[in-house]
Amino acid sequence: MAQRVCIIGGGVVGLATAYALVRDGVDVTLVEARDALGSETSFANGGQLSYRYVTPLADAGVPWQALGWMLRGDSPLKLRPRLDPAQWRWMAAFIGACRTSVNRRNGAHLLRLALLSQATLQAWREDDHLDGFAWRRNGKLVTFRNAGHFERARQRLTDHVHQQVLGAVECASLEPALGDVPFVGGIYTPDEEVGDCHGFCQQLAARLRASGRCEFLLGRPVTALLHANGTVHAIDLGEQRLDVEHVVIAAGHRSAALALPEVRLPLYPLKGYSLTVPIEARHRAPELSITDYDRKVVYARIGEQLRVAAMVDIVGFDPAPDPKRLALIRRQAIETFPLAGDYQRAVEWTGMRPATPSGVPLIGATGYRNLWLNLGHGALGFTLACGSGRLLSELICQQKPSIDLQGLTPRAA
Repeated sequence: MAQRVCIIGGGVVGLATAYALVRDGVDVTLVEARDALGSETSFANGGQLSYRYVTPLADAGVPWQALGWMLRGDSPLKLRPRLDPAQWRWMAAFIGACRTSVNRRNGAHLLRLALLSQATLQAWREDDHLDGFAWRRNGKLVTFRNAGHFERARQRLTDHVHQQVLGAVECASLEPALGDVPFVGGIYTPDEEVGDCHGFCQQLAARLRASGRCEFLLGRPVTALLHANGTVHAIDLGEQRLDVEHVVIAAGHRSAALALPEVRLPLYPLKGYSLTVPIEARHRAPELSITDYDRKVVYARIGEQLRVAAMVDIVGFDPAPDPKRLALIRRQAIETFPLAGDYQRAVEWTGMRPATPSGVPLIGATGYRNLWLNLGHGALGFTLACGSGRLLSELICQQKPSIDLQGLTPRAA
């Protein structure tokens, strides 16, 4: 069994992995390039813990739909082709995954991991009394403006035990904040959850510090993995070399830059945006998590704030916000929930979601004896983090995995 594991990456996936390992009796060194934990993609994401609605972006018809979106000023997807072989390889693989059979197979892998993640978070909350991150089981309503899209969603629905199909009147009755929004219907999942991902990161970090088993090296970018004979023996931190027993790469979209030539990481950042809108007593914010399917906008009430998140921008590695995209989100949010919060004081944010073409993360061993991966979760990082961390800890500790690993392991990617 491993005695010490070095984790590269201090976002929600890296921290959940560290927490799972410490729970299993392993000492951890967590290395983060930034000076603060959970300060990039984990900082202000959508906040929805969407365990049963995990369909990958890659699906039949999406490429043609994306072409139509690109001609619209209010498109939820933006593609800026670049002279970047990594972008073209990722796009080619993405298009190859846009088949109904592939989508359903990958969706099954994600659902299996998501349900494990839900059970793991429940265990951590109940057994370890982990709290302080505005967690609620508030339910999720996916709403549709287009009748054709609603009908197709109804036909593809397979989980009639946990998900309910509702008409427009039923949606408005369930969530009064919908008011007169022209939704034609929705799919309701009562046991979905919500939380503050950044707050969750801080709670995990506090528990890890208190455990005495986790050392944090912050503001320390990793410049290279030093290896020989199929084993990583150290990581280069610039002025310091850190010897390692096991290494986990969980550095989000920057993970590809750390990988060794023999380790293929089909990752590309999908830029997303969010608004965090203060809620006062006079406001009428939705209590349920809402996904506006046709506009691809998600809404989640996190304590006394409304998180509004949207957009998939495939535009390279530049994290700079696009003011036009943020203005579009603000306008659509005000149109949908005009009384939900104080939009004049909304805090804007941009994050780079690390995605594989299939939408399925890479969790597990590589061709190197002691190099492990936990990355590529896309927009589902918060949702899948606990299950992913638990699975990787089980693998490193040579325990029987809690779920079938088919479709999740790096070599099968």
